Amino acid sequence: MTNTLFPDSPGAQNVQPQPLARLARDTTPDNPWPISLLSRKYHDAVAKWPGTWIEGQISEINTRRAGSAYLTVRDNTEDISLSVTGFGRFAQMAREFRQGDRVVLHGRPDVWMKQTRLSFMGDDIRRVGKGDLMAQIEELRKRLKGEGLFDADSKVPLPQFPKRIGLVCAPQARAEGDVITNARLRWPTIEFTVVHAHVQGPSCPPDVIAAIQRLDADPTVDVIIVARGGGSFEDLMGFSDEGVVRATAACVTPIVSAIGHEDDWTLIDLAADLRASTPTDAAKRVVPDVNEQLQIVDEARRRMRDRIRARVDNEMRLIEGYANRPSLTQPLTMLERPQRFVDDARQRLDIGMRRIVDDASLTVEKLHASLTALSPQSTLDRGYAVIQNADGHVVTDADDVRTGDEIAVTLRHGLIHATAR
Repeated sequence: MTNTLFPDSPGAQNVQPQPLARLARDTTPDNPWPISLLSRKYHDAVAKWPGTWIEGQISEINTRRAGSAYLTVRDNTEDISLSVTGFGRFAQMAREFRQGDRVVLHGRPDVWMKQTRLSFMGDDIRRVGKGDLMAQIEELRKRLKGEGLFDADSKVPLPQFPKRIGLVCAPQARAEGDVITNARLRWPTIEFTVVHAHVQGPSCPPDVIAAIQRLDADPTVDVIIVARGGGSFEDLMGFSDEGVVRATAACVTPIVSAIGHEDDWTLIDLAADLRASTPTDAAKRVVPDVNEQLQIVDEARRRMRDRIRARVDNEMRLIEGYANRPSLTQPLTMLERPQRFVDDARQRLDIGMRRIVDDASLTVEKLHASLTALSPQSTLDRGYAVIQNADGHVVTDADDVRTGDEIAVTLRHGLIHATAR
Protein backbone atom coordinates (compact mmCIF):
# COMPACT_ATOMS: atom_id res chain seq x y z
CA MET A 1 0.00 0.00 0.00
CA THR A 2 1.11 3.61 -0.47
CA ASN A 3 1.15 6.40 2.06
CA THR A 4 -1.45 8.46 0.18
CA LEU A 5 -4.28 10.22 2.02
CA PHE A 6 -7.78 10.42 0.64
CA PRO A 7 -8.37 13.71 -1.24
CA ASP A 8 -11.06 14.82 1.21
CA SER A 9 -9.04 14.17 4.35
CA PRO A 10 -7.21 17.00 6.19
CA GLY A 11 -3.67 17.50 5.06
CA ALA A 12 -4.18 15.67 1.81
CA GLN A 13 -2.76 18.55 -0.20
CA ASN A 14 0.59 18.55 1.60
CA VAL A 15 1.37 14.72 1.57
CA GLN A 16 3.14 13.20 -1.50
CA PRO A 17 3.15 9.43 -2.26
CA GLN A 18 6.38 7.59 -1.56
CA PRO A 19 8.33 6.41 -4.62
CA LEU A 20 8.16 2.64 -5.26
CA ALA A 21 11.16 0.57 -4.32
CA ARG A 22 13.51 -0.12 -7.21
CA LEU A 23 14.46 -3.61 -6.09
CA ALA A 24 12.39 -6.36 -4.51
CA ARG A 25 14.57 -6.38 -1.41
CA ASP A 26 13.76 -2.72 -0.85
CA THR A 27 10.01 -3.31 -0.50
CA THR A 28 8.38 -2.91 2.95
CA PRO A 29 4.89 -3.43 4.40
CA ASP A 30 4.35 0.29 4.05
CA ASN A 31 5.79 0.48 0.56
CA PRO A 32 4.95 -2.79 -1.30
CA TRP A 33 4.94 -3.44 -5.04
CA PRO A 34 1.64 -3.58 -6.91
CA ILE A 35 0.94 -6.99 -8.44
CA SER A 36 1.11 -5.47 -11.90
CA LEU A 37 4.67 -4.34 -11.26
CA LEU A 38 5.75 -7.74 -10.00
CA SER A 39 4.09 -9.39 -13.01
CA ARG A 40 5.91 -6.97 -15.32
CA LYS A 41 9.27 -7.73 -13.69
CA TYR A 42 8.57 -11.47 -14.04
CA HIS A 43 7.77 -10.93 -17.70
CA ASP A 44 10.86 -8.84 -18.33
CA ALA A 45 13.09 -11.34 -16.56
CA VAL A 46 11.68 -14.36 -18.42
CA ALA A 47 11.87 -12.51 -21.73
CA LYS A 48 15.68 -12.52 -21.36
CA TRP A 49 15.80 -16.31 -21.22
CA PRO A 50 17.02 -17.95 -24.41
CA GLY A 51 14.87 -20.11 -26.66
CA THR A 52 15.22 -23.87 -26.23
CA TRP A 53 14.28 -27.23 -27.66
CA ILE A 54 12.27 -29.53 -25.38
CA GLU A 55 11.04 -33.12 -25.72
CA GLY A 56 7.88 -34.75 -24.34
CA GLN A 57 4.59 -36.39 -25.11
CA ILE A 58 1.37 -34.56 -25.96
CA SER A 59 -1.19 -35.34 -23.27
CA GLU A 60 -3.71 -32.67 -24.33
CA ILE A 61 -4.08 -30.65 -27.52
CA ASN A 62 -6.61 -28.07 -28.67
CA THR A 63 -6.40 -26.66 -32.19
CA ARG A 64 -10.07 -25.88 -32.68
CA ARG A 65 -9.58 -22.12 -32.99
CA ALA A 66 -7.98 -21.09 -36.23
CA GLY A 67 -4.54 -19.55 -35.82
CA SER A 68 -3.93 -20.77 -32.25
CA ALA A 69 -2.88 -23.99 -30.57
CA TYR A 70 -2.83 -24.99 -26.90
CA LEU A 71 -0.92 -28.07 -25.81
CA THR A 72 0.01 -29.82 -22.60
CA VAL A 73 3.29 -31.69 -23.03
CA ARG A 74 4.25 -34.34 -20.48
CA ASP A 75 7.79 -35.38 -19.56
CA ASN A 76 8.75 -38.82 -20.91
CA THR A 77 9.79 -40.17 -17.50
CA GLU A 78 8.61 -37.81 -14.73
CA ASP A 79 5.06 -36.82 -13.86
CA ILE A 80 5.68 -33.21 -14.92
CA SER A 81 3.78 -31.28 -17.59
CA LEU A 82 4.22 -27.95 -19.36
CA SER A 83 1.63 -25.72 -21.06
CA VAL A 84 2.60 -24.71 -24.59
CA THR A 85 0.88 -21.99 -26.59
CA GLY A 86 1.52 -21.09 -30.20
CA PHE A 87 0.04 -19.02 -32.98
CA GLY A 88 0.30 -18.67 -36.73
CA ARG A 89 2.75 -21.14 -38.27
CA PHE A 90 3.10 -23.11 -35.05
CA ALA A 91 -0.68 -23.52 -34.76
CA GLN A 92 -0.87 -24.74 -38.34
CA MET A 93 1.90 -27.27 -37.70
CA ALA A 94 0.23 -28.44 -34.47
CA ARG A 95 -2.88 -29.48 -36.37
CA GLU A 96 -0.97 -32.51 -37.66
CA PHE A 97 -0.47 -33.91 -34.16
CA ARG A 98 -2.71 -35.90 -31.86
CA GLN A 99 -2.90 -36.79 -28.20
CA GLY A 100 -0.17 -39.27 -27.30
CA ASP A 101 2.33 -38.17 -29.97
CA ARG A 102 5.91 -37.84 -28.87
CA VAL A 103 7.41 -34.54 -30.06
CA VAL A 104 10.29 -32.10 -29.82
CA LEU A 105 9.39 -28.44 -30.03
CA HIS A 106 11.18 -25.10 -29.90
CA GLY A 107 10.05 -21.95 -28.16
CA ARG A 108 10.69 -19.36 -25.51
CA PRO A 109 9.40 -19.02 -21.94
CA ASP A 110 6.75 -16.38 -21.49
CA VAL A 111 4.69 -14.90 -18.68
CA TRP A 112 1.04 -14.13 -19.26
CA MET A 113 0.80 -10.95 -17.21
CA LYS A 114 -2.95 -11.02 -16.72
CA GLN A 115 -2.62 -14.06 -14.46
CA THR A 116 1.15 -14.00 -13.94
CA ARG A 117 1.27 -17.49 -15.38
CA LEU A 118 4.39 -19.03 -16.85
CA SER A 119 3.97 -20.72 -20.19
CA PHE A 120 6.01 -21.71 -23.19
CA MET A 121 5.48 -19.95 -26.53
CA GLY A 122 6.19 -22.50 -29.26
CA ASP A 123 7.41 -21.64 -32.72
CA ASP A 124 8.38 -25.07 -34.11
CA ILE A 125 7.19 -28.63 -33.47
CA ARG A 126 8.43 -31.92 -34.86
CA ARG A 127 7.42 -35.54 -34.49
CA VAL A 128 9.82 -37.91 -32.76
CA GLY A 129 7.71 -40.99 -33.36
CA LYS A 130 4.55 -42.36 -31.90
CA GLY A 131 4.25 -41.82 -28.20
CA ASP A 132 5.57 -44.58 -25.98
CA LEU A 133 2.32 -44.96 -24.08
CA MET A 134 0.25 -44.97 -27.22
CA ALA A 135 2.55 -47.53 -28.78
CA GLN A 136 2.29 -49.77 -25.71
CA ILE A 137 -1.48 -49.51 -25.69
CA GLU A 138 -1.69 -50.25 -29.41
CA GLU A 139 0.55 -53.29 -29.01
CA LEU A 140 -1.58 -54.52 -26.09
CA ARG A 141 -4.77 -53.91 -28.07
CA LYS A 142 -3.55 -56.03 -30.96
CA ARG A 143 -2.47 -58.85 -28.65
CA LEU A 144 -5.73 -58.94 -26.70
CA LYS A 145 -7.75 -58.71 -29.90
CA GLY A 146 -5.86 -61.73 -31.21
CA GLU A 147 -6.96 -63.63 -28.10
CA GLY A 148 -10.61 -62.82 -28.88
CA LEU A 149 -11.24 -60.59 -25.86
CA PHE A 150 -12.93 -57.96 -28.04
CA ASP A 151 -15.03 -60.31 -30.23
CA ALA A 152 -18.62 -59.22 -30.75
CA ASP A 153 -20.02 -62.73 -30.20
CA SER A 154 -18.66 -62.69 -26.64
CA LYS A 155 -20.68 -59.59 -25.69
CA VAL A 156 -23.49 -60.12 -23.19
CA PRO A 157 -26.78 -58.26 -23.88
CA LEU A 158 -27.92 -55.85 -21.20
CA PRO A 159 -31.05 -56.77 -19.21
CA GLN A 160 -34.13 -54.90 -20.35
CA PHE A 161 -35.42 -54.19 -16.85
CA PRO A 162 -32.56 -54.35 -14.31
CA LYS A 163 -33.40 -54.17 -10.61
CA ARG A 164 -29.93 -53.34 -9.26
CA ILE A 165 -26.91 -51.65 -10.85
CA GLY A 166 -23.37 -52.17 -9.65
CA LEU A 167 -21.39 -48.92 -9.95
CA VAL A 168 -17.59 -48.62 -9.86
CA CYS A 169 -16.40 -45.02 -9.45
CA ALA A 170 -14.21 -42.74 -7.37
CA PRO A 171 -15.46 -41.70 -3.91
CA GLN A 172 -17.48 -38.47 -4.00
CA ALA A 173 -17.05 -38.36 -7.76
CA ARG A 174 -19.37 -36.36 -9.96
CA ALA A 175 -19.76 -39.44 -12.14
CA GLU A 176 -21.48 -41.24 -9.26
CA GLY A 177 -24.09 -38.52 -8.91
CA ASP A 178 -24.61 -38.32 -12.67
CA VAL A 179 -25.27 -42.04 -12.98
CA ILE A 180 -27.53 -42.38 -9.95
CA THR A 181 -29.52 -39.20 -10.60
CA ASN A 182 -30.14 -39.86 -14.29
CA ALA A 183 -30.91 -43.53 -13.75
CA ARG A 184 -33.51 -42.81 -11.08
CA LEU A 185 -35.05 -40.04 -13.16
CA ARG A 186 -35.70 -42.64 -15.85
CA TRP A 187 -36.46 -45.64 -13.61
CA PRO A 188 -37.27 -44.56 -10.02
CA THR A 189 -37.24 -48.09 -8.54
CA ILE A 190 -33.67 -48.87 -9.59
CA GLU A 191 -31.26 -49.78 -6.79
CA PHE A 192 -27.48 -49.37 -6.64
CA THR A 193 -24.51 -51.16 -5.14
CA VAL A 194 -21.65 -48.65 -5.27
CA VAL A 195 -18.03 -49.76 -4.93
CA HIS A 196 -15.52 -46.92 -4.68
CA ALA A 197 -12.10 -47.31 -6.27
CA HIS A 198 -9.14 -45.22 -7.34
CA VAL A 199 -9.70 -44.19 -10.96
CA GLN A 200 -6.28 -42.67 -11.52
CA GLY A 201 -2.70 -43.50 -10.64
CA PRO A 202 -0.98 -46.77 -9.62
CA SER A 203 -3.86 -47.90 -7.39
CA CYS A 204 -6.40 -47.63 -10.18
CA PRO A 205 -5.97 -51.05 -11.89
CA PRO A 206 -6.04 -53.27 -8.77
CA ASP A 207 -8.92 -51.31 -7.27
CA VAL A 208 -11.01 -51.49 -10.45
CA ILE A 209 -10.27 -55.21 -10.90
CA ALA A 210 -11.32 -55.97 -7.31
CA ALA A 211 -14.49 -53.87 -7.68
CA ILE A 212 -15.52 -55.61 -10.92
CA GLN A 213 -14.92 -59.07 -9.44
CA ARG A 214 -16.83 -58.18 -6.27
CA LEU A 215 -19.88 -56.93 -8.17
CA ASP A 216 -19.74 -59.84 -10.62
CA ALA A 217 -19.94 -62.25 -7.67
CA ASP A 218 -23.03 -60.47 -6.26
CA PRO A 219 -26.14 -62.33 -7.55
CA THR A 220 -28.37 -59.30 -6.92
CA VAL A 221 -26.44 -57.11 -9.39
CA ASP A 222 -27.96 -57.23 -12.88
CA VAL A 223 -25.53 -54.90 -14.69
CA ILE A 224 -22.24 -53.18 -13.85
CA ILE A 225 -21.17 -49.64 -14.82
CA VAL A 226 -17.53 -48.56 -14.57
CA ALA A 227 -17.63 -44.75 -14.61
CA ARG A 228 -15.12 -41.91 -14.54
CA GLY A 229 -15.25 -38.29 -15.61
CA GLY A 230 -13.04 -36.78 -18.25
CA GLY A 231 -9.30 -36.35 -17.92
CA SER A 232 -6.02 -36.29 -19.75
CA PHE A 233 -4.67 -39.25 -21.62
CA GLU A 234 -2.43 -40.15 -18.69
CA ASP A 235 -5.31 -39.85 -16.21
CA LEU A 236 -7.24 -42.55 -18.06
CA MET A 237 -4.29 -44.91 -18.51
CA GLY A 238 -5.43 -47.18 -15.67
CA PHE A 239 -8.44 -48.29 -17.72
CA SER A 240 -6.16 -49.57 -20.48
CA ASP A 241 -4.32 -51.83 -18.03
CA GLU A 242 -4.18 -55.46 -19.17
CA GLY A 243 -5.56 -56.74 -15.87
CA VAL A 244 -8.52 -54.38 -16.01
CA VAL A 245 -9.25 -55.39 -19.60
CA ARG A 246 -9.09 -59.12 -18.79
CA ALA A 247 -11.30 -58.70 -15.71
CA THR A 248 -13.83 -56.84 -17.84
CA ALA A 249 -13.81 -59.49 -20.56
CA ALA A 250 -14.17 -62.29 -17.99
CA CYS A 251 -17.09 -60.60 -16.21
CA VAL A 252 -20.24 -62.75 -16.49
CA THR A 253 -22.55 -59.90 -15.50
CA PRO A 254 -23.17 -57.42 -18.35
CA ILE A 255 -20.71 -54.55 -17.96
CA VAL A 256 -20.78 -51.00 -19.35
CA SER A 257 -17.76 -48.71 -19.63
CA ALA A 258 -18.34 -44.97 -19.16
CA ILE A 259 -14.84 -43.55 -19.05
CA GLY A 260 -14.20 -39.87 -19.81
CA HIS A 261 -15.96 -37.99 -22.56
CA GLU A 262 -17.07 -39.02 -26.01
CA ASP A 263 -13.65 -38.37 -27.59
CA ASP A 264 -11.75 -40.30 -24.90
CA TRP A 265 -11.01 -43.99 -25.37
CA THR A 266 -9.44 -46.79 -23.34
CA LEU A 267 -9.07 -50.53 -23.83
CA ILE A 268 -11.83 -51.27 -21.32
CA ASP A 269 -14.24 -49.79 -23.87
CA LEU A 270 -13.37 -52.61 -26.29
CA ALA A 271 -13.76 -55.37 -23.69
CA ALA A 272 -16.99 -54.09 -22.16
CA ASP A 273 -20.35 -55.32 -23.39
CA LEU A 274 -21.35 -51.72 -24.11
CA ARG A 275 -19.42 -48.43 -24.31
CA ALA A 276 -21.19 -45.28 -23.17
CA SER A 277 -19.84 -41.90 -24.21
CA THR A 278 -20.26 -40.45 -20.70
CA PRO A 279 -21.48 -41.61 -17.27
CA THR A 280 -24.76 -39.83 -17.95
CA ASP A 281 -25.10 -41.68 -21.23
CA ALA A 282 -24.46 -44.97 -19.39
CA ALA A 283 -27.33 -44.30 -16.99
CA LYS A 284 -29.67 -43.57 -19.88
CA ARG A 285 -28.69 -46.70 -21.80
CA VAL A 286 -28.77 -49.15 -18.88
CA VAL A 287 -32.29 -48.47 -17.62
CA PRO A 288 -35.46 -47.88 -19.64
CA ASP A 289 -37.44 -44.65 -19.50
CA VAL A 290 -40.47 -45.16 -17.27
CA ASN A 291 -42.49 -42.66 -19.32
CA GLU A 292 -41.68 -44.48 -22.55
CA GLN A 293 -42.56 -47.81 -20.96
CA LEU A 294 -45.87 -46.42 -19.73
CA GLN A 295 -46.58 -45.20 -23.25
CA ILE A 296 -45.76 -48.66 -24.60
CA VAL A 297 -48.09 -50.26 -22.06
CA ASP A 298 -50.87 -47.77 -22.89
CA GLU A 299 -50.40 -48.41 -26.60
CA ALA A 300 -50.45 -52.19 -26.04
CA ARG A 301 -53.64 -51.91 -23.98
CA ARG A 302 -55.23 -49.76 -26.68
CA ARG A 303 -54.34 -52.32 -29.36
CA MET A 304 -55.71 -55.12 -27.18
CA ARG A 305 -58.97 -53.25 -26.66
CA ASP A 306 -59.23 -52.54 -30.39
CA ARG A 307 -58.62 -56.17 -31.29
CA ILE A 308 -61.08 -57.48 -28.68
CA ARG A 309 -63.67 -54.96 -29.81
CA ALA A 310 -63.12 -55.89 -33.45
CA ARG A 311 -63.41 -59.60 -32.61
CA VAL A 312 -66.61 -59.08 -30.63
CA ASP A 313 -68.10 -56.92 -33.41
CA ASN A 314 -67.25 -59.58 -35.97
CA GLU A 315 -68.85 -62.32 -33.88
CA MET A 316 -71.93 -60.15 -33.36
CA ARG A 317 -72.25 -59.70 -37.11
CA LEU A 318 -72.00 -63.45 -37.58
CA ILE A 319 -74.69 -64.06 -34.96
CA GLU A 320 -76.94 -61.45 -36.53
CA GLY A 321 -76.38 -63.06 -39.92
CA TYR A 322 -77.32 -66.48 -38.56
CA ALA A 323 -80.36 -65.09 -36.77
CA ASN A 324 -81.64 -63.43 -39.97
CA ARG A 325 -81.31 -66.53 -42.12
CA PRO A 326 -84.63 -68.01 -43.39
CA SER A 327 -83.64 -71.35 -41.89
CA LEU A 328 -84.05 -69.83 -38.44
CA THR A 329 -86.86 -67.37 -39.10
CA GLN A 330 -88.89 -70.03 -41.04
CA PRO A 331 -87.57 -73.44 -39.95
CA LEU A 332 -89.96 -75.40 -42.24
CA THR A 333 -88.23 -74.01 -45.27
CA MET A 334 -85.30 -76.22 -44.34
CA LEU A 335 -87.46 -79.26 -45.22
CA GLU A 336 -88.64 -78.02 -48.60
CA ARG A 337 -85.62 -79.05 -50.58
CA PRO A 338 -85.24 -82.49 -48.96
CA GLN A 339 -89.02 -83.04 -49.43
CA ARG A 340 -88.73 -82.18 -53.12
CA PHE A 341 -85.83 -84.59 -53.39
CA VAL A 342 -87.87 -87.38 -51.74
CA ASP A 343 -90.89 -86.69 -53.95
CA ASP A 344 -88.79 -86.70 -57.09
CA ALA A 345 -87.09 -89.90 -56.00
CA ARG A 346 -90.45 -91.57 -55.28
CA GLN A 347 -91.78 -90.53 -58.68
CA ARG A 348 -88.67 -91.78 -60.44
CA LEU A 349 -88.88 -95.04 -58.48
CA ASP A 350 -92.57 -95.53 -59.42
CA ILE A 351 -91.87 -94.90 -63.10
CA GLY A 352 -88.88 -97.18 -63.01
CA MET A 353 -90.75 -100.01 -61.30
CA ARG A 354 -93.61 -99.73 -63.78
CA ARG A 355 -91.19 -99.95 -66.68
CA ILE A 356 -89.54 -102.99 -65.15
CA VAL A 357 -92.91 -104.73 -64.60
CA ASP A 358 -94.08 -103.91 -68.12
CA ASP A 359 -90.85 -105.22 -69.62
CA ALA A 360 -91.08 -108.37 -67.51
CA SER A 361 -94.74 -108.93 -68.47
CA LEU A 362 -93.91 -108.58 -72.16
CA THR A 363 -91.08 -111.05 -71.80
CA VAL A 364 -93.34 -113.53 -69.99
CA GLU A 365 -95.94 -113.23 -72.72
CA LYS A 366 -93.36 -113.86 -75.40
CA LEU A 367 -92.01 -116.90 -73.55
CA HIS A 368 -95.53 -118.18 -72.96
CA ALA A 369 -96.33 -117.88 -76.64
CA SER A 370 -93.11 -119.68 -77.50
CA LEU A 371 -93.83 -122.44 -75.01
CA THR A 372 -97.37 -122.72 -76.22
CA ALA A 373 -96.24 -123.05 -79.82
CA LEU A 374 -93.70 -125.73 -78.93
CA SER A 375 -95.97 -127.63 -76.47
CA PRO A 376 -97.15 -131.23 -77.51
CA GLN A 377 -100.54 -130.22 -76.19
CA SER A 378 -100.89 -127.83 -79.06
CA THR A 379 -100.41 -130.72 -81.49
CA LEU A 380 -103.04 -132.75 -79.67
CA ASP A 381 -105.40 -129.80 -79.78
CA ARG A 382 -105.23 -129.89 -83.54
CA GLY A 383 -106.55 -133.54 -83.59
CA TYR A 384 -103.37 -135.47 -83.42
CA ALA A 385 -102.77 -138.36 -80.96
CA VAL A 386 -99.72 -139.82 -79.31
CA ILE A 387 -99.43 -143.63 -79.26
CA GLN A 388 -97.26 -145.30 -76.64
CA ASN A 389 -96.44 -149.01 -76.23
CA ALA A 390 -96.67 -150.89 -72.98
CA ASP A 391 -93.22 -149.63 -72.00
CA GLY A 392 -94.34 -146.06 -72.37
CA HIS A 393 -92.24 -145.41 -75.49
CA VAL A 394 -93.82 -143.33 -78.22
CA VAL A 395 -94.67 -145.45 -81.31
CA THR A 396 -93.40 -143.66 -84.38
CA ASP A 397 -93.51 -146.58 -86.82
CA ALA A 398 -96.45 -148.99 -87.40
CA ASP A 399 -94.01 -151.85 -87.89
CA ASP A 400 -93.02 -151.49 -84.25
CA VAL A 401 -96.54 -152.67 -83.17
CA ARG A 402 -97.63 -156.27 -83.52
CA THR A 403 -101.07 -157.71 -83.36
CA GLY A 404 -102.16 -158.06 -79.77
CA ASP A 405 -99.80 -155.48 -78.34
CA GLU A 406 -101.30 -153.20 -75.73
CA ILE A 407 -101.09 -149.54 -76.72
CA ALA A 408 -102.11 -146.27 -75.17
CA VAL A 409 -103.52 -143.47 -77.29
CA THR A 410 -103.29 -139.93 -75.85
CA LEU A 411 -105.83 -137.53 -77.30
CA ARG A 412 -106.56 -133.81 -76.71
CA HIS A 413 -108.78 -134.88 -73.88
CA GLY A 414 -108.21 -138.19 -72.25
CA LEU A 415 -106.29 -141.44 -72.76
CA ILE A 416 -107.50 -144.64 -74.63
CA HIS A 417 -106.04 -148.13 -73.99
CA ALA A 418 -106.38 -150.46 -76.98
CA THR A 419 -105.16 -153.73 -78.44
CA ALA A 420 -103.51 -153.75 -81.84
CA ARG A 421 -105.05 -156.13 -84.47
